[in-house]
Amino acid sequence: MRLGIELRKMREAAGLTARQAAERVGTTSAQMSHVEAGRTGVSEERLRGMATHYACLDDALINELAAMATERDKGWWEEYRGTLAHAALDLAELEHRCRRLRTFQGVYIPGLLQVENYTRALMAYGVPRPSTRQLDALVAFRMRRREVLDRESPPAYEAVVHEAALRTLVGDREVAREQLGFILEQGERPNVTIRVIPFDIAGFGGAGNPVLYAHGPVPGLDTVQIDGPHGPTLLDAESQLARYRALLDKALDFSLSVEKSRQFMHTITREL
Repeated sequence: MRLGIELRKMREAAGLTARQAAERVGTTSAQMSHVEAGRTGVSEERLRGMATHYACLDDALINELAAMATERDKGWWEEYRGTLAHAALDLAELEHRCRRLRTFQGVYIPGLLQVENYTRALMAYGVPRPSTRQLDALVAFRMRRREVLDRESPPAYEAVVHEAALRTLVGDREVAREQLGFILEQGERPNVTIRVIPFDIAGFGGAGNPVLYAHGPVPGLDTVQIDGPHGPTLLDAESQLARYRALLDKALDFSLSVEKSRQFMHTITREL
């Protein structure tokens, strides 16, 4: 789907209609529509031909799109297709393919930093409550997502977390202590940075805007995920990306240093 979106953007930047583009690359407008909607794949040869006709000069982007077009290996998340929502699978693939992840969470612990007991308590709160089988699948999926930080060349992961997320007892106090201990442990990784925004920081009004920014292999493939009342939404327009980069930078400006954040989390743990 993302491949199709990028090809559509490329065509529109060239000022061509789908019919005009189809005529240039030797296909039909219907087939072009299927490709751009992500319903049909495209060969590397045709993709590069399209890029030529669209006068795209971004070789790095073209090469990444060609790699997407020719990849045949299925990721681990495909095991959950038909069991979990497509949005969950999209998120796992997004995390797997990125080179850097930035997130802000004001209410909950970020997904990649959650322990199993925290995730289970959080997922069980859903309405309607998931069945035991569904709950097990949701928890197992989130734990599997965490493995992206364990791989040989993991993405850089930067999380800004509000104090509210650290203090909310999603489970009980024992779960909260386990969760905080895990965050502190993860913060020791060379690729993981965790910073906290305390309640008493003046001027911060962004606690209700959770966001995940995934930096793609090239800037043209960056993606933002935001959570809404009816599920997550993925954004890829440059104007949207720029807005959320600025929002993440603002959250970072209000956060404590890494060392002070660690001390702050240790203090909360002792209070539990």
